Amino acid sequence: MRMLAVLAIGGWAALAAGTAFAGGNLRVGLASDPDLLDPARGVSYVGRIVFAAMCDKLVDVDAKLNLVPQLATLWAWSDDRLSLTLKLRDGVIFQDGEKLTADAVRANLDRYRSAAESQRKSELRPIAAVDVVDPLTIRLRLSAAYAPLPAVLADRSGMMVSPKNIHQMGAELGSKPVCAGPFKFASRVAQDRIVLDRFDGYWDAARVTLDRITYQPFPDSTVRLVNLRSGQLDLIEGLAPADAGTVKADPKLRLLTAPSIAYQVMLFNLGNSALGRSKFATEPRVREAFEKAIDREIINKVAFEGTQVPSNQTEPPGGTYWNSAYPVPPRDVGGAKALMTAMGLSNLPVQLVVGNSPIALQTAELIQSMAGEAGFDVKIQAMEANAAVAAVQRGEFNAYIGIWSGRPDPDGNVAIWLASDGFLNWGKYSNKELDALLAKARAITDVPERQALYRDIAETYLLDRPMMILYHQTWLFAHSDKVSGFRPVPDGLIRPQDIILKE
Repeated sequence: MRMLAVLAIGGWAALAAGTAFAGGNLRVGLASDPDLLDPARGVSYVGRIVFAAMCDKLVDVDAKLNLVPQLATLWAWSDDRLSLTLKLRDGVIFQDGEKLTADAVRANLDRYRSAAESQRKSELRPIAAVDVVDPLTIRLRLSAAYAPLPAVLADRSGMMVSPKNIHQMGAELGSKPVCAGPFKFASRVAQDRIVLDRFDGYWDAARVTLDRITYQPFPDSTVRLVNLRSGQLDLIEGLAPADAGTVKADPKLRLLTAPSIAYQVMLFNLGNSALGRSKFATEPRVREAFEKAIDREIINKVAFEGTQVPSNQTEPPGGTYWNSAYPVPPRDVGGAKALMTAMGLSNLPVQLVVGNSPIALQTAELIQSMAGEAGFDVKIQAMEANAAVAAVQRGEFNAYIGIWSGRPDPDGNVAIWLASDGFLNWGKYSNKELDALLAKARAITDVPERQALYRDIAETYLLDRPMMILYHQTWLFAHSDKVSGFRPVPDGLIRPQDIILKE
């Protein structure tokens, strides 16, 4: 089998020479409070930001979305693509002193694949068995070829937790996780802060100078910026586009932007509880009329100062797997009204659930106004982010606006929402044809062949409309001039390696 070895990213020469400023508590402002800090159960983007400092993965991604080593130094497919062998980094220890071994990796993957509380089951379902080859080699045997697997291991499914922690905490692991990352869990106060302390036994300790990271949720982007300008925070994510000019004009602040694979989605309830049996759910033409009523360009200009990229597919416009036959449609309110009239519908109620951030509310209000012109009576329910997710999981929505932070493999951008067993398929959409296309695409590594399949996948969901993509996101970060070394990556995560906080 052909080995896929990649050089690990090295630390700065300044850090190796010991000349960088050391220490300090990096205070990070988040747009919402993360959900459970358990890689088996977490689903939120801000949770992934915390995990980036706490829980190393088998595989990571770089600034160009290439897969690179982290806890695994190299990996290889068998000739028949039915097994993936990974070589583990020697000398890695968990934050409780336990060693990272092939047995530890097997314990984690078995939990992700089978534990009742795990949200990782669907993305790891093709794994039929996990074999320990030797103390630092693991082999994943598959029931069918599964090309996205290395990319899957670059997210929560590849995060390694101490087996002792798994045994002691079980389903409550999220209250005190123990991983193999550069920072260890110290404390959490819900809706207030999460504190991580530097782990001195980290395998790549030369790239870590911070003593502590404190994450604080501020759903209001203006409040986040005020705290940054006053010195109460050092770094914020989710900067409001309207505030970019303020950051640029402040000599003590720095603005960082990066294109992303993240997208904003409006998920529709097509079968979850009573609202999943409404006219909105059972009649595709109603959802077609709803989309025709929405102007993505106006939302981008009004709510986002034109910083986002209007989109209608899970892959970015013009990307490798984008279906150019279905460009972003313009608004057609006349066509929307005609469809509603043909169905004899008016003032159709739509329960729209959103997070309680100002920009999410503004987006929802624009949609409410636009859809209202076409005969929809949109009722906005704004909630704290985790409460909104809980309500959506219970089926208490017709439509839900959320964000997906994106994955380097296209399967990870569509299957999670729309596969019949997708772990975020809260709308309960089910299409056997789409499931078959997804399965076929997972079994192929040839890019042109996969492109053709993902064009068909996009066409299928664009015609069914189980959800509506609004735009692909541009990441906007701001930090004080005391912070250096932070470089945003298209996945939007804040990796603490190489970040320096000056005194």
